[in-house]
Amino acid sequence: MLSKVGRLFVIKTPFEAYLIIYALAIGAVERGHAYLYRFPGFGGKLLFLACTGAVFMAGGKILDCLKHERRLRAEAEGAV
Repeated sequence: MLSKVGRLFVIKTPFEAYLIIYALAIGAVERGHAYLYRFPGFGGKLLFLACTGAVFMAGGKILDCLKHERRLRAEAEGAV
């Protein structure tokens, strides 16, 4: 039963990955707006860029992992 629930939290398709990246981006922009309000000027802008930059890095890693898992699955099917 626990494994069935665990499968809900596995990213299987690029569409799911893009939805997660979009949600991360929305949260990062909200956090960035809070930083701009709290720290006006260059510091707030720098923190805003850090928030959005983290989404780019995480999104790239998620998409790379999907490609890697797909390649491993194809190799396993070809070896059997």
